[in-house]
Amino acid sequence: MKAAWKLRKYLSPYIFFAILAPSMMILEVVMDLVQPTILQKIIDNGIANGDEKYIMSMFALMILAAFLGLIGGIGCSTYATKTAVNFATDIRQELYETITRFSERNKDHFTLGKLITNLTMDVETLQRAIIMLLKVFVRGPLMFIGAIIFVYITARELFSVLLYVVPLLAISVIVLTQLTGKFFRKVQEAVDIMNTKVQENLAGIRVIKAFNRKTYQMKQFLEVNGLLTKRNITAEQVVAVLMPLTALIVNMGLVYALWIGAIKVDNNTLEVGVILAFINYLMMIMNGLMSSSNVLIQIARAIPSAERIVTVLEEPNDILNPAEPMKTKLRGEVEFKNVSFSYTKQGEPVLKNISFQAKAGETIGIIGMTGSGKSTMMKLLPRIFDVDEGEVLIDRQPIQNYDLQILRQSIGYAPQKAALFSMSIEENLKYGKSDANVNEINVALEASCAAEFVEKLSEQEQHVLTQGATNLSGGQKQRLAMARSFIRKPAILILDDTTSAVDAISEKKIQQAITTNFPNSTKFIVSSKVSSIKNADQILVIDDGHLIASGTHDDLLKSCEHYKEIVETQVEKGGVLND
Repeated sequence: MKAAWKLRKYLSPYIFFAILAPSMMILEVVMDLVQPTILQKIIDNGIANGDEKYIMSMFALMILAAFLGLIGGIGCSTYATKTAVNFATDIRQELYETITRFSERNKDHFTLGKLITNLTMDVETLQRAIIMLLKVFVRGPLMFIGAIIFVYITARELFSVLLYVVPLLAISVIVLTQLTGKFFRKVQEAVDIMNTKVQENLAGIRVIKAFNRKTYQMKQFLEVNGLLTKRNITAEQVVAVLMPLTALIVNMGLVYALWIGAIKVDNNTLEVGVILAFINYLMMIMNGLMSSSNVLIQIARAIPSAERIVTVLEEPNDILNPAEPMKTKLRGEVEFKNVSFSYTKQGEPVLKNISFQAKAGETIGIIGMTGSGKSTMMKLLPRIFDVDEGEVLIDRQPIQNYDLQILRQSIGYAPQKAALFSMSIEENLKYGKSDANVNEINVALEASCAAEFVEKLSEQEQHVLTQGATNLSGGQKQRLAMARSFIRKPAILILDDTTSAVDAISEKKIQQAITTNFPNSTKFIVSSKVSSIKNADQILVIDDGHLIASGTHDDLLKSCEHYKEIVETQVEKGGVLND
């Protein structure tokens, strides 16, 4: 409940609607409650005495009550829906903004499947709970209490029946509601597992097909789907018990009331209209308890969702803006001082005591074996991760001192895996610079050698990419990712193995364009190919997280056996070193 209470601030902007909805429901409930009493009056006073005028006046009063109840019901539904939908929309927006600010460590802590569940199922569960809380939870208790009061006033002779029926109904509802909450918490955990598995399988569908592992993955999905099915059935079975159990208790009460009523009517101590009114009120009591129990069950489902949402919203971000951030323009001088880093605080360091300097405008090549830590080094510059030990400095200032937005706007980053979005090519490029004009877009496409295939598309820059840009080849995606970083004209340009799927001729053109277009940018080129970094001002050789050597290509051929071995291996395999 603490988690649900913490979310009350999202309800505050809609408090007027939240008050108006139950107020309208009170009108509907009061009108429903008076109708059995009016019916009793019609039977005992009108029909019994043959008073047609009285009957018609009471009948008109009943119609008026029904009409006023209709207005109350419609008003309650309208304002309750407005409150709940807006409440859910604001929470979903806040969740999305929180998740986008998360560091990689934060995201790994929750898993993508769980975060997707938070944004969809958990928020939807809260929305349903708010609607039911404003509509049904007002109606249920009011109907329940009001019916008891009206029985006491109009059918006191049968009131003793409620002393047995009501406690049994209340105990049943409370016990089953508590059980439901426990079971639905397990259901949501199973949904997390299934969402994670689906997301993982869809992302790797090509690998699954290539290795013919469809049957294996189907078997794995069958297991997680079976777990969800089992938990869902258990939870729904508990809910399903409630209706027949309450119906049994109420029917027993009806039989008991009819038995007592028949005796009293036979003794002329009770009128038939009182029995009919009592039956109506008893059904109202049951419906009030049932509707209240449905709300409690929905709340029992919503509480775990609220807890999970609050956990995400309150997750401390690893990457924070300083209290008084520096907002000066970056020149691009970079220095690593004894930098060490691991993806998990207790895990083996990926980078170990890395130190080097890069002057503004220099080209720095980074080479090493797969998994040596090259890409990880580059992720430290835009603060995708923060170092565990040591310091990363830009323009002789620790990067933690800079305003995050200015820092990242000053860096053009083309990651190892080209991430493009399901929108037009132009919109993807404008991720690098939102106000880029046509000329800037064309220059960026030319520099990355992307113009040669974009011009052949029927809609050119307006060509819409599919999810994951599956309608482009690997090389085309890499070139667009480079164009997106070029368009920014950054102080620091990072190209993380972005030419691995690009042919040698295009790669040479790209290198020439980088030299021509970015003379003042500090350029970091991560590559497994010597041809990509041969002409760099400084080459860093990384091996198992250590910086084992640095220098120019010619210097490293003389002084670094590891670099020399890489060069010889690539030459033996037919690699060509660009002049």
